[in-house]
Amino acid sequence: MPQSPQDHIPRATSRKRTERLLAILELVTERESVALGDLTQELGVSEATVRRDLMDMEDQGLLTRTHGGARSHESREEVPVRLRDSRFREAKRLIARRAVELVPTGPYSVAISGGTTTAEVTRLLATRENLAIVTNSLTTVMEIASRPNLKVMMTGGVVRSSSFEAVGILAENTFNAVNVGTAILGTDGISAQGGVTTHDDTEARTNHAMVTNAQTVMVVADGSKVGRLTLAKMAELSEVDMLITDSSADPDELDRIRAAGVEIHVVGG
Repeated sequence: MPQSPQDHIPRATSRKRTERLLAILELVTERESVALGDLTQELGVSEATVRRDLMDMEDQGLLTRTHGGARSHESREEVPVRLRDSRFREAKRLIARRAVELVPTGPYSVAISGGTTTAEVTRLLATRENLAIVTNSLTTVMEIASRPNLKVMMTGGVVRSSSFEAVGILAENTFNAVNVGTAILGTDGISAQGGVTTHDDTEARTNHAMVTNAQTVMVVADGSKVGRLTLAKMAELSEVDMLITDSSADPDELDRIRAAGVEIHVVGG
């Protein structure tokens, strides 16, 4: 039986466990190596629980277990997409609501990138009529594939395990072959200095193809992404029409982004 993307993630069966896995991943990434005793003390759980978590995380290639704890599997700044779901959840919901309000009704087409904030947008768009959605995100497709009221197009490409996005020339060719009204772009960082950025250069090129074939480009990003600069540029600020974020975003950075010609929408607070 074919496996879905959920089969390839640690079994985070509750929000509490998801947050604990995130904490372990961040500690191991920050320190490179962490002792089992330190993990149990900082997380306030038993050794058996931590061992179980480490075993699952090693199975998914997130870290390497050692005799007395765990060490970083590789240099990893990017949090796997399924572990991001518990972060800034309410802010992402508010951002998604505003984004959907800004998407025209009636016959319309949108392109949607991967990410947890864009997934929230997708859930709200799923009830629209006469909407065509083009995406390279497996998580997005899983939200909407069964909706008879939508026309859903999935790109080809090589799937990145950390983001569940199809990237590369096949995905770029799909985006280059269509014209959409609005591109809804998730990001790992947006700043006046660096534009819209992500951790992976191939993903950046793929999403830039989406941007260049859209009449309107909308970036959805919680406040933690504002002012952040990561490796690869997906879009210049001059290519972005609007940014939707929340009230935790750095107001000075928002002013700099606004000065570059981007329409800013701040939700919450």
